[in-house]
Amino acid sequence: MKNKYVIRRMTKSDLDIAISWAAKEGWNPGLFDRDAFYNTDPKGFFMGFLNGKPISCISAVSYGKDFGFIGLYIVHANHRNKGYGIKIWDKAIKYLKMQNIGLDGVVGQQENYKKSGFRLAYRNIRYEGNGKKYEVVNKNLINVKYIPFDVLVKFDSKFFPLSRPLFLKHWIEEPESLTLCFLKNDKLLGYGMIRKCVTGYKIGPLFADTKLIAEDIFRELNNFAVDSLIVIDIPEANKEAIELVNKYKMKPMFETARMYTKKPPIINLNKVFGVTTFELG
Repeated sequence: MKNKYVIRRMTKSDLDIAISWAAKEGWNPGLFDRDAFYNTDPKGFFMGFLNGKPISCISAVSYGKDFGFIGLYIVHANHRNKGYGIKIWDKAIKYLKMQNIGLDGVVGQQENYKKSGFRLAYRNIRYEGNGKKYEVVNKNLINVKYIPFDVLVKFDSKFFPLSRPLFLKHWIEEPESLTLCFLKNDKLLGYGMIRKCVTGYKIGPLFADTKLIAEDIFRELNNFAVDSLIVIDIPEANKEAIELVNKYKMKPMFETARMYTKKPPIINLNKVFGVTTFELG
């Protein structure tokens, strides 16, 4: 019987499969990421089926006419190096062909991504540590539910290529998560989120105008996950962020290559103390 390979858009249950594959790859996704991912762009998730069984997946989320992000690019181990991956990759690239496309890929695949027009912008480094209890006395730290949503979206858009309200609406509502904002004189100067993952918890994003603000948010987010594994992904270019995780004895685990097909968006990486997610940017 001839193998029949069909690529179609994912359903939400298909996305559950893709996220479980990501967990097996050691990427440690959030336990409740599905709705935030899927609702950002339901048309941007693809799965490949060989004789009716899922063997590959990729996300190609469009954030509007100017920007998209590729992630969750996985081919089941039993079916690699057989041409299935490039077919679903081409499907994703075609879907986002008019946009500037970003991705966080393993460094070893950089040369392959370059063949599709991607160029290295910078590297992100994943750090891990154990959550500890910290005394944080700062009246400026408040739960995100007390912040007008449009204020959060406007602040977040300073550190992402464009505004992403659809994503944020579901992101900050994930179960077993906490999002804190730093508000001073009615001005939002930083915010961070911690969420439950397959293993431990992950902080992302962590955006702040200063290192001191980032540190207060970081410490309070630690209090949400005392004695648990905590993960954070940091742009290598932000030296103050590296100093912060080193101060709290977090260890580098691996790095990814942030790449774009067009000119890198203008973002002040010195205020990005934690990347939101490798899957959606």
